[in-house]
Order: sequence, then structure tokens, then C-alpha cells
Amino acid sequence: MKTMILLALISLSGFAQAQTRVSGTVTDRNTGKPLEGATVAILNGPSTFTNAKGQYRITVPAQTAPILQASFLGFTAQRDTLQPGVSSADFALLETGLFVKAVEIASLRAGRNAPFTKSELNKEDIAKQNLGQDLPLLLNQLPSVVTSSDAGAGIGYTGLRVRGSDITRINVTVNGIPVNDAESQGTFFVNMPDFASSVNSIQLQRGVGTSTNGAGAFGATLNLSTNEYNEKAYGEINAGYGSFDSWKTTVKAGSGLINNHFTIDARLSKISSNGYVDRASSDLKSFYTSAAYISKKTAVRFNVFSGKEKTYQAWNGISQGDLDTNRTYNPSGAIASKPGQFYDNETDNYQQDHYQLFLNQSLRPDLNFNVALHYTRGRGYYENYLNGESYSTYGVEPPVMNGAPVTSTDLIRQLWLDNHFYGGIFSFRQELKRFNWSAGGGWNRYDGNHYGKVIWAQNGGFDKDHRWYDLDAQKTDFNIYWKGEMSITEKLRAFVDVQYRHVKYELNGFRKNPGIVRNEDYNFFNPKAGLTYQLNDQQHVYASYAIGNKEPNRDDFEASATETPEYETLRNLEAGYVLHAQRAGLQANVYYMNYKNQLVLTGRVNDVGAYARTNIRESYRLGLEVEGYYNLCPRLTLAGNAALSRNRIPEFSEFVDDWDNGGQKTVNYTDRDISFSPELIFGYTVTARPVKGLSVDWVGKYVGRQYLDNTSDIARSLKSYLVNDLRFNYTLPQTFFKELSLQLTLNNIFDVKYAPNGFTYAYIEEGVQKAQNAYLPMAGFNFMTGVKIVF
Repeated sequence: MKTMILLALISLSGFAQAQTRVSGTVTDRNTGKPLEGATVAILNGPSTFTNAKGQYRITVPAQTAPILQASFLGFTAQRDTLQPGVSSADFALLETGLFVKAVEIASLRAGRNAPFTKSELNKEDIAKQNLGQDLPLLLNQLPSVVTSSDAGAGIGYTGLRVRGSDITRINVTVNGIPVNDAESQGTFFVNMPDFASSVNSIQLQRGVGTSTNGAGAFGATLNLSTNEYNEKAYGEINAGYGSFDSWKTTVKAGSGLINNHFTIDARLSKISSNGYVDRASSDLKSFYTSAAYISKKTAVRFNVFSGKEKTYQAWNGISQGDLDTNRTYNPSGAIASKPGQFYDNETDNYQQDHYQLFLNQSLRPDLNFNVALHYTRGRGYYENYLNGESYSTYGVEPPVMNGAPVTSTDLIRQLWLDNHFYGGIFSFRQELKRFNWSAGGGWNRYDGNHYGKVIWAQNGGFDKDHRWYDLDAQKTDFNIYWKGEMSITEKLRAFVDVQYRHVKYELNGFRKNPGIVRNEDYNFFNPKAGLTYQLNDQQHVYASYAIGNKEPNRDDFEASATETPEYETLRNLEAGYVLHAQRAGLQANVYYMNYKNQLVLTGRVNDVGAYARTNIRESYRLGLEVEGYYNLCPRLTLAGNAALSRNRIPEFSEFVDDWDNGGQKTVNYTDRDISFSPELIFGYTVTARPVKGLSVDWVGKYVGRQYLDNTSDIARSLKSYLVNDLRFNYTLPQTFFKELSLQLTLNNIFDVKYAPNGFTYAYIEEGVQKAQNAYLPMAGFNFMTGVKIVF
């Protein structure tokens, strides 16, 4: 051990000695003006940004000839090979003369110095870890983020929580267009397989964030952008294989700029896996196409992308006993009459097609306009084998056998969802010397049809594909916003953001309660304001206050025929410090999120016997988040983040099933933890570049104890865990391809047995309150390999 430590210290000292500082400026070649926020990077190495004066400083390996690249949106990238001993390099970038700025990004995303808490990933950050896992897993190293996977290995259904808020409280947009499901308000990334391979930038705003289109942000806003401009033609093949017979194949191609105006990009992907959990297989297919016309003042783009998934259900979880002795056990599809046998098609099947049409127009040099139309077509079902189902549940007369009616039967059913989501968004953006503003909005309509079919029954009695319910639902969402950012002084900037949002529900019954009909209207006013103070070119502090409102989910309206759930309100205070230095970066922030009428599970049973969410008057989250990186030397970078939080419900009542006497009993609690909200989360990444072309990342993630409900009962909780991964990325030196690289990811290298997700059920038996927990375990040690070829 001492020898290894000594060798590591010698290596680090060698790293530290073999380096030199390079500085310079990045300017517009035509005007000579400095370009603030331009990226300056060592190829396959660390990067930095220019300050307001266009200046940068970066540490490069000495005694070599590293390639330095400067890039800025709307300009042609420029490279310079640095000779040993050179300590300065200036770049004068040439504007492309084409309108390639994405107006929807500038309008919706929080700007570099906006007073909101955010993290960003660029195309390179995504590519170095993208080996087929669902997109939420690629966000795992961001502050306050907890991810999970039903199948245990990241392929198939996955979960994402930010500051303890699940995906139904996270606003998700793709190029400014909302993708949250209108009814559940969740986003199912399994319906968009390998979408990360088409994403070139991600911004995650934590808290209410800035105004955007679609669902209300109650935990975070996730903005994905795919509208990348590729000047030159390219082709790319990505292939991977890993544990649990997991395969990933991706083919990408682009035309580059044709006749100075046209571009076409396309991707085709297939991912499959048997999953860590028994029978938790996934068969995922997707494609992405984008065609654009770009001129000096106009850009028109048409995107079509689609995903089709078939996954064996693995969302039912396992007991504590199985977690200890049989972690891969999957109870889904069990056939009671044949112990140990399972139905082979207990699957979820869904296809989702997206169509997006954009027009970006420069009205003046300082004023841009964006309008987009969108349509999403979704259809699919999940199929179940059910044991001993009552005929009366399906509205069917029991068949008579041997002279007596048969009241129950094993059967196979499909629950179908057939929906259309369509609408449009728009935005204006003007950038003046001391004042920037944007205005925009959107109108979206959802038309959904829910129906169920019985496709087989052991004892007969059903017509072919018998439908026992067929219900429609509609939802309309309209919003309009205005944002302004003004320089009050040279260092002080003020930000104001106001949004009006109108939501209309039309719900015509539920599967278990077809008589409940709802017509609800909501009118929300969501104001936001903040200040940013520039300490110097590298540092600023900020503070903001925002109010967000959110309508209930579809299922919340099933709670009662006579009671209507109230909408939720979040009041969010953020304050932070940001450092963008040449060698290091740091962001530290505190937040306070105060909820009114938050909807949570309390154990209460609704009118049809299902467990429904209930409004609780007050609850809050108070936290501290820190993230940063430090380039110790050109070959070694340290990065990390930590989140400390207190998440409390001052008072609430739990409803517990009374198995002894029937009905439910009420248990009152005070000052309890909000479920799935760990008090401590931290992550770290150590990146070493020992030789040219090779990058090695040691990645760690710790998540503290999570409670499965709001009682703070340790018996109803998920244990804390620390998981470590190793990632290797090596670009081979060769001349045949533009790039030939290999990837190897070793996940959970210490084979930690952990479960990041689950649920619980409380009851009273023999006068004692008890609980049954269900866990969704993750895989132990596993791996994925990949090869990337760029033509």
C-alpha cells in the first residue's frame, strides 16, 4: 500500500511539473470585438471560457505540441498547434454568416449570469459516458440528483429525482417543446431510447427556475437541445456490449452544409438488454432525423424522431427477504396455479413519434423571432397475467360450468393508452447594450383515450378482445411569459420574469370509477425576480425569488367524487456564489423551497380503494449545494459536488389500514422528513490523462438514507450507499478514420448491494402497526464496452 501511494505521489508530482500556462484572447475577426463565453479547449483535455474582455488562460502540458481550439456559436472554430515554450495564442474567429443561433435556447434557458441555480452538460460530457443507459443515468453526477433503474442496470424504465422531487415535478423540454406527459406529468425516457446520442447540450435548473413551456417546475427544469449546426459532412458508428447481454448500436450521419444553405442529420439506434433483474428485458429502437435550411437571417428546421420500446415489467419490487437472499427475483407475471412459472409476455409496449417544425428569424441585428409547431403521437399498452379475477370487475356475466356459475378466472388483459399531443410555441429575443428581454409562450392540447382489453380467459366467458372501459381525457395548456435583464450599474444586473399559465382538464371517468367526470380550470401567475452582482470578471453572486404553481395529476382527481384536490404552490428562494476561473470553477448556493398544499401519499384510500395523494398545508426544503472542479495539472482534474438539505413536513396525518377491525386508523405526526429526500448527497470525479488520447475517470456517488414515506420510520427506509465506477476513453492514433476510440465502463466496482428506489405499505395487525417494504435493487459489479468510429 505504501509503495502504491509513493508511486501515485511521484506520478502526480511529474504531472504537476510537466505543465505551462497559455493565455490569449478570442475576438470577432470582422469587428475586433471580444467574444465573451467562447470555449477554449485542449483537444481531448480540459477547457475554459473567455471573460467579458475575451481573455482566457489555460494550463497545457509542457514539452509537447498540444492542439488548442477556440469555438463560439455562430463562428467557425479555429485550431492552433502550440509549440513547446509558447505561452500565448490569440484567436480571431470568423462569423459563419448564417443564422445558427437557437432562439428558443436563449429565450428559455437561464443565461450564464442569470440569478438561478443550474448545471450544464455539453456534447463531449454526454458522449464520454453514453453507452446505452437511459438519459437520467447520464445526469447522475449533478448536484442533488438521485437516479434509479427498474431493471437494475440503467436500460429500460429509469427514475430521476432532483432535490427529492420526482420526474412528475421536473419540467422537461426538447428544443423548447414540452415532452412531459400531460396527465401524469412525468417523462418516460424509455420512450425515447438513445436520445442522448442526438442531444448536444443539457441544462438542468434546480428549483422553480425561469419560465418555460409545459408542466410546472416544482423540483427542476431539464432543457435538452438537439438543433446542432454541423458545417461539415460526417458519419459515425457507435457499438457497445456489456453485462446482462446488453447491446447498443448507433449509426449517425450528416450532410454538412449543402450549397451553403441546407443540412440533413440522421440517427438510427437499437438497444437491448436482459436486465439485472429476472426477465427485466428491454428491446428498444429509435431514430432521429433533422433537415434544415439556413441563410443569413432565417433558419427553418424540421425534426422527426421516434422511439419504440418493449420491456418486461420490473416495477413491482421485491421484499426485504428477497433483497437479502434473492436480489434478482421479479414477481411480475407469476402464475398462481403453476408455482415458479411466469407469464412470458408481462410486458410494456409503447411507441412515441415526435414532429417539430421551427422557424428562427432575425428581424434586426438585435432582435430575433422563433416559432415552432409540434405534434406527438403516442400509443401502446402494458399486458398482465392476473390470477383469480372476478367477472363482475369486467362487466361480464359469469359463465356456467357443471351447472354452477364460475365467478372468477385467470386472464390476460391489456391496458391501452392512445394519445395525441400538439400545439405551438413562440418567442422574441432582443439584446441591447444594457437591456436584454424575451417574450414568448405556447398553446398545447392533449387528447387521450384510455381503454382496456381482455385477450384471454382461462374459464372463457369473454368476447374476443373484450373492452370493459373506454374513456377519453383532454387537457389544454396555455402560457405566456416576459423576461427582462437590465444592467443597473456596471456590476449589478436585475432580472424579472413573469408568466401567466392557464390549464383546463376534461376528464371523463377512470378505469375503476367511470362515473367521476371532471372539468377543472386553473389560472396561475408565476412571478420571478433576482439580482446578480459581478465581483470581477471571474466571480459573481446572485439571489432570486420565484413562485410556481402546479395543477394536480390526473390520478389525483380519482380521490373522491365530491372532493377536488387543490393545486400546489411553491415559493423558492435561491442565493449563490459562482467562480469561473481559468484553472478552477466553483458554484455554492443555498435554497429554501416552501410548499403550500403539496400533494403527497398519506396512506389514505380513495372512493375506489386506491391509495391517493392528499394535500398537506405546509412543507419545506432547505439546502446547501456546492459543485466545482480544479485542474490540478493538464493531466489531472478533480471535480465534485455535495448537497446538504433538511426536508420537512411540520404536521401531517397518516392513514393506516386496520386489518383487525377493518377501515383505517389515523396516526398524527409532527416534524417528519419528506419521502425520498436524503439529507446528504455527494459525488466526485477524478479524471486522469496519463498518455495522449487516454482519459480515465474515477466516479463516485453517495446518497444518504431515503425514507419510503413521510413518517421518518427507519424501518420504512432505503439505506445509504456509496457506489464507484471507472470509465476509460481512449482515442487510438491512426490515419484511416477521423476518429477511432474505445470505451470501457466498470460500474459499481466494489460490488455494493444497494436499492435507490422502493415503496412501502403500512397496516395494523393484532394491534401492532407493521409495514411491508418493496425494493428496486441495482446491479452489483457490471460493465459496458464500446467502440466509436467517425468518418
